[in-house]
Formats: sequence, structure tokens, C-alpha cells
Amino acid sequence: MTPTAPDAPTAPTPAPLLTLKQGTSWTDAWRQCLTAAPEAFRDDRVLNLWNATWHADGRTLPATTPVDGSPITGPPRLDAATARQAVRAALDQHRAWRHVPLPERRARIAAALDALAAHRRLLALLLVWEIGKPWRLARADVDRAVDGVRWYLDGIEPMLADRAPLDGPVSNIASWNYPMSVLVHAMLVQALAGNAVIAKAPTDGGVACLTLACALAAREGVPLTLVSGSGGELSEALVRAPEIGCVSFVGGRDTGAAVATAVADLGKRHILEQEGLNTWGIWAYSDWETLSAQVPALFDYGKQRCTAYPRFVVQRSLFDAFLAAYLPAVRSVRLGHPLAVEHPEDAFPELDYGPLISAAKAKELRDQVTEAIDRGAIPLHRGSRTEARFLPGQDTSAYVHPVTLLNPPPSSPLHHAEPFGPVDTVVLVDTEAELLAAMNASNGALVATLSTDDPATFARLAPHVRAFKVGHGRPRSRGDRDELFGGFGASWRGAFVGGDLLIRAVTRGAPGERLPGNFPEYQLMP
Repeated sequence: MTPTAPDAPTAPTPAPLLTLKQGTSWTDAWRQCLTAAPEAFRDDRVLNLWNATWHADGRTLPATTPVDGSPITGPPRLDAATARQAVRAALDQHRAWRHVPLPERRARIAAALDALAAHRRLLALLLVWEIGKPWRLARADVDRAVDGVRWYLDGIEPMLADRAPLDGPVSNIASWNYPMSVLVHAMLVQALAGNAVIAKAPTDGGVACLTLACALAAREGVPLTLVSGSGGELSEALVRAPEIGCVSFVGGRDTGAAVATAVADLGKRHILEQEGLNTWGIWAYSDWETLSAQVPALFDYGKQRCTAYPRFVVQRSLFDAFLAAYLPAVRSVRLGHPLAVEHPEDAFPELDYGPLISAAKAKELRDQVTEAIDRGAIPLHRGSRTEARFLPGQDTSAYVHPVTLLNPPPSSPLHHAEPFGPVDTVVLVDTEAELLAAMNASNGALVATLSTDDPATFARLAPHVRAFKVGHGRPRSRGDRDELFGGFGASWRGAFVGGDLLIRAVTRGAPGERLPGNFPEYQLMP
């Protein structure tokens, strides 16, 4: 009998060529903007909104989308003198708006929310192109803004009891990563509380989305000002101007420290949310199946959020079990072009993240990883292009594949600072004291998590973690609606927010009132 020849090895199935989902190009989105809000958009630029009028002022900067490096419309940068005029005009709006009865304010904000909901798809599509959010997360950013403000509409009366608007408008300077659920949400709640509102569009992305959102709200008579420009050039007007009643800032510690110094010198009301190294501790733990299921979600939006967890602090004796749970999970993270599909009519792809905010940020992070490894960090995982979904020939310079490093050296920024990208670091510890020291490496954080089997151990250790929220075996987030939010140490300065605390932060109460918050002269928990 002739022996049967062994089967030839099967060649791997080539990945299908991808194409752009139908009707989702930047040109499609821009054409819809011109139709939806012709007062706020021109063929080649967005306008600035001040003194209740849209202005074609400011020099428009060239910009590219992080999605594929192609050109998109950039922000129109105002000069300091024009910004000063905008602030004075906002004070006039504030003096009129503060006397508008609450039922009318509620009706106007409700109408604005209806308009935002009607344009939900376009707002989300703009977020995809401008800041690289996958469709699921972009849509959630819009929905959280609308739903969150509706919660305030339903319960605003008792929150405003015995309170009055501030003496001047609220000035908002926010990062680019959550234009809707953080910035637009805050602006509309501030206006509901009786304040005119100013916002600076983030330089790195989101100006078209914000412009459309502000146009829809301004049509309903909500007193909003939206300007673009250099933070350094506009800070005199947006932070130091005597007309400003409160400064609300979301961003990094370096810029936040400068803002904090200015508002402290002037005695100005402030809400300054800054970064911190959020950590996840593993101590006397055994529920690895749960941890493994949580890891992919921790990479949402490439960890470009203030409540991301980039650091695991692991008991050394559990390191092998941790790796067995962690590595398969991190290998399942889905990365790629947020609009790339096999067929034009397919549903949006399900991704954990797309590009970082820019090719420059991606290069900076890659360089930090290389430097950390050169100085002794041990690479535990590095993703590859074959695991990602891209269009044929597209620019991928803003994409960073997941990386995990063991023991980054103290000389590396990855040792002590938030990377704001898909890089995890792991630090091994042997004692509870070492665990706490490693979890408190950044002098304050917004969130932290401790995974331990024993509730008594969690209850004993958690109060020593310098984070505003500490989860027991589960991640914590910024929160919505009535959930409070703040930070300890250098991660937060000024009034805490969330629920009725956001209203209290942007209104005046009884003389001598001490707001819950983290202030130079006191720290008061709610």
C-alpha cells in the first residue's frame, strides 16, 4: 500500500482589503456641517463665536487628522486683543442671562439638547476624524453629554436653592480628548446655573465638533462664547481678566500649574483637573478570570483619558499568575482605522482604539518606550501591525500598538508620569508598604484600584492610596450625573465637581461658604 502523503501546510488566509465605510469621509462630514450650521462654517474654515455672533477672524492653522494624516480644517487662532473683546462681550451676556428665569433657561437648554441629539451621528463622525475616536466611543461621548445635562435639567431646582450665579462668566480651557461629555456637558450645566460661558477650543483637535455643538446651542439663545488660539497668548484674557467669574481647566500638570498660580494670585474661583498616574494594585489576589476580562477595556481610546490605568503594581509572588491572565487579554486588544470596513455598507468596526491624537505624540511615546528599554525596562508585550486593521497604503504614523514594560527605570518619564497612550508598566513589590508607595508615585491621582481577595485588606489599605476614587477589584471612572469627582495632591486644584457639587462650584452661596475641594489653604471632602 502506498503511504498517504502528509497534508501540505495550509497557507494563512490573507487579510481582506479594507475600504472606507460609505458616507463617512471627512468631505462628507464637512458638507453636512455646512448644511447643519451655515452660520458657523465656511467652505475652508470654522468661525469663532463671540458677542452672540459668528466671526471669520483669526488665522486658520493647517491641520491633519490622526486617522490617516490627511488634511482637515484647523482652528482659527485669535490674537490676545480680540480675545479680550470676546471676554468683555461675554460679561455683558452674563449680566443679562443671570436674570433670565430658571424655567426659561431650562427650556433653552432642553432645546439645545434636542438639537444635539438630532445631530448625534454627525457630532460623533467629527470626533472620529478630529481626535481619532472609534465609533463606539465617539457616539458614547455625545450621548453622555446629552444624557448628563438632561439629568441636571430634571433636578436643578433644589441644587440652585439659595444660590446665585457668579459675578462673571465661566471660562473653560479643556483638553481635546472629551469635547462633548466633559467640555460641552460642563458648558451647558454652567449656563443652566445662570452663567454665560466661554470656552477655548483645544489646539490639538475637536474644533469642528465643538463649533457645531455651540452653533446648535447658540440658536436656542444659550450665551456661549467659543474661541480658538494659543493658550499662552489667550491666558491673559481667559484666565486673568477681571471679568471672569470662574476658571475651569482640564489638562496636564505643567499648564495646570501656571493656571493655578494665576487664579491663586487673583483669588478667583477655579476647577482645575490635572493628570496623575492612576494605578492598579494586585495583592493577595486570585480572581484572574475577572482581571483578564477587564484588561481590554482598560485600553479604550488608547488610554488617552484622565482615568486610564497605565500602571500595575503587582505582588512579586503573584507575577506569574498575573502574566498568565494579562498577556492573552492584551493580545486581544483591537486597534485600527476607525472607519475601515470590508464592504462600504458594513457596520462600523468594533475597536478598542484608533490613532493617538497626533503623529508627534505617537513618536514621543515610541521614543520613551525605546529609551526605557535601553535603560533597563523589560518588554513583556509589544503589539504588531499584523494585529491591526488599516486601509491599503494609509498613513499610520499616529498609531501605537500596545506595549507593556516591566520595571521602567526611575530616569524614564514612564516611571512617574501618565503616558497618555497604550503603554502599560508593571512594578513588582514585596510588602504592603512598597505597594502603597508605588501606587502613590505621582503625588495624587484621580482614580486607583486595588484587587485583593480579602475585603478587610482592602478596607485597611485603600484609605492610604492617594486617589479620589479607589475601586475594589474594578476600575473607577470620572462618573456621570450624581457621582462626585475630584483629586488629591497635584492631580486636582480647586472645587470638586459632579452632581450638585458642579452647581455649587459655579454659583455663589452664603457669605464665607467653603466649597468642597482641594485648595491651597484647605482640603474639604464632600
